[in-house]
Amino acid sequence: MQPVLSLRGISKSFPGVKALSDVQLDLFAGQVTALIGENGAGKSTIVKVLTGIYQPDAGTITLAGQEVRFATADAATKAGVTAIHQETVLFDDLTVAENIWLGHAPRGRFGLIDRAEMRAGAVRLLDSIGARLDPDVRLRELGIASRHMVAIARALSVDAQVVIMDEPTAALSHKEIHELYDLVEVLKKQGKAILFISHKFDEIFRIADRYTVFRDGQFVGAGAMADVGEGQLVQMMVGRAVDQIFPKRTRNIGAPVLTVSGYSHPTEFADIGFTLHRGEILGFYGLVGAGRSEVMQALFGITTPSKGACKIDGQVRVLRSTADAISAGIVYVPEDRGRQGAVKGLPIFQNITLPSLTRTSRSGFLRLAEEFKLARDYTQRLDLRAASLDQDVGLLSGGNQQKVVIAKWLATQPRVIILDEPTKGIDIGSKAAVHEFMAELAAQGLAVIMVSSEIPEVLGMSDRVIVMREGRIVAELADAAMTPEALVRAAAGIQEAA
Repeated sequence: MQPVLSLRGISKSFPGVKALSDVQLDLFAGQVTALIGENGAGKSTIVKVLTGIYQPDAGTITLAGQEVRFATADAATKAGVTAIHQETVLFDDLTVAENIWLGHAPRGRFGLIDRAEMRAGAVRLLDSIGARLDPDVRLRELGIASRHMVAIARALSVDAQVVIMDEPTAALSHKEIHELYDLVEVLKKQGKAILFISHKFDEIFRIADRYTVFRDGQFVGAGAMADVGEGQLVQMMVGRAVDQIFPKRTRNIGAPVLTVSGYSHPTEFADIGFTLHRGEILGFYGLVGAGRSEVMQALFGITTPSKGACKIDGQVRVLRSTADAISAGIVYVPEDRGRQGAVKGLPIFQNITLPSLTRTSRSGFLRLAEEFKLARDYTQRLDLRAASLDQDVGLLSGGNQQKVVIAKWLATQPRVIILDEPTKGIDIGSKAAVHEFMAELAAQGLAVIMVSSEIPEVLGMSDRVIVMREGRIVAELADAAMTPEALVRAAAGIQEAA
């Protein structure tokens, strides 16, 4: 079978870093090819080459047997190559139909937009993918899953031959993910060649027909999913076997550092109480909407509880602001690192030193050398991969952005660090690095709270686990009681069988 799209010898360099080196990729009609690799492997760069955002320094792109060059994103779209990103690029104040046809709407007499045909065409496209959406509703009224449907309909409106899905399930619920799987099957039957990028191995094995692995900007291997196992893919990704994702830890749990009692919020959580010890990793588990992140945001002073008390080393601390929390020795690495954790547009070193400017200034003046030294110390500890500390943090991969945010808060020398979904959206190699660093922090005596929706991560990293449901703590598990079944039953409110 001849590929619909074929890349050979693609290379791309930026100042100080070679993002792609002689890579290759084949996409076939009616098949899903999974592109697999660690953060920084070159996945995002190859997508930008395919969609005309970047032009390669070397190599060829062949589409339907003809060599092509995508000088612009518009050229790639007109050739039939389109991408659906994790964060769909659509417009809230436009209708579904307007978003689908934006930039290439059907036109009638005198070159005016034919709104009746635009609406009818939107209905046909939505029906073809089984999306029951009102073409006249404004996008702001739709949820994330429905927005993905609109983005896919937009891709099909230009008669796309190649559809790129970049982490499409990252923000979807379990039900919505399965609806997306059904949609992918529809696209396969329509003969689309699909490039699927995901960090979730269960998704890859569930949905992909073929795989291609990149590592450090180079092509490692490709083949049929039926011929490969998870362990082989991991070894190809990281260049080594990852038999044990979670590091072995020697527990050295000390005195209580943080004590929370009766913490309540009018709408988010009620009667939250727990104790966190020096050198401990305390896991928080729960289903979406359980209130875990809301509790952590209150502890960091982002919101104010209506009642309750918080003690650090036995001393009552009132946390009315983030400044109060930082002063008390509590820092928070948020789940949404892109919007809440990192300041895009600023270089890496300035992101890291933002909360620690008193340490890097003298008489009110910033000292650049000290900023660089502080940033270098913590980025080296976290094995940050970047061209330089001057690089815009927005240009880093998701895993490396996460490392910058963690480094920023560690530089404040906290007593308690709260990690909210610390490995969400990052690859297995970066996950292992974050897990190892968490274990190192605990071994050094830092008290760690980890909020996670991944059961293996919660069980593999935590000394104890607190389970929340509907804004309340419903279970606290330790040692032999920490089982997947126990977590799920507590989180879902399922009673033990009599």
